[in-house]
Amino acid sequence: MFAGTYVALVTPFKGDQVDYESLEKLIEFQVKAGVAGVVPCGTTGESPTLSHKEHDEVIEQVVKFSAGRIHVMAGTGSNSTAEAIRLTKHAEAAGADSALLVAPYYNKPTQDGLYEHFKTIAENTSLPLVLYNIPGRCGVEIAPETIAKLFEIKNIVAVKHATGSMDGASALQTMCDIDILSGDDSMTLPLMSIGGKGVVSVIGNIIPSDMKALTDAALSGDFAKAQELHTKMFALAKGMLSLATNPIPIKCAMSMLGMCQETLRLPMVPMKAELKDKLRKMLVEYGLLK
Repeated sequence: MFAGTYVALVTPFKGDQVDYESLEKLIEFQVKAGVAGVVPCGTTGESPTLSHKEHDEVIEQVVKFSAGRIHVMAGTGSNSTAEAIRLTKHAEAAGADSALLVAPYYNKPTQDGLYEHFKTIAENTSLPLVLYNIPGRCGVEIAPETIAKLFEIKNIVAVKHATGSMDGASALQTMCDIDILSGDDSMTLPLMSIGGKGVVSVIGNIIPSDMKALTDAALSGDFAKAQELHTKMFALAKGMLSLATNPIPIKCAMSMLGMCQETLRLPMVPMKAELKDKLRKMLVEYGLLK
């Protein structure tokens, strides 16, 4: 079962190269916090601007640094089915524990096309697969009916739900008992209150212990504690994403906290100075900076 807090890792850069020294430190930070797992090479990890060689190497190194101490859910999705199969096969060979498959973006397949895409990938790997439903990024939504049909395939076991629709999640739960993970930090508690199992978190890069405490509380049925933590984290979770597109704010925050460089790859660019001032204020108010 997929449950708890999985952290969508940033990919740290130093100049034009992946900063593996910083990446190892980020893994150690997550292991120490006790989160359920980490997710390299997703949206937060700037996967669209990683070369295929870098993508493979990042997953290999995250598996190496994790050393079996933490679940590794490798981002291996693509809008090319053949490419997604190659990436997923590589992740499996590298020792990843599961794979996260984003819905094909830009080419906008039909629901039949989405079904065949994920089915074909599943037939080419034994890894547990997590569907990633984020229509705001992809231009297409995986319908609840399609997800339920895909859940009949034995190694399609969970979905990262980033549609913003609680009704959509509830509808899905009437059709099957697939594990549902929130794809939006601020929606984690609402989703778990209707049966969701956890989150793939962005702010978990900087406050993994708090996010883990929230999902642990909700999973144990202590929704008073979970609500307290949700309220504590809400302004930071929502506020950061109001400043700029993910992962621009989280990378800037991590730079302010001395965790890695702010370096992004085009077309992503750093935040303007006035927005950085707002972000710094959020971090101060949360207690992460003085």
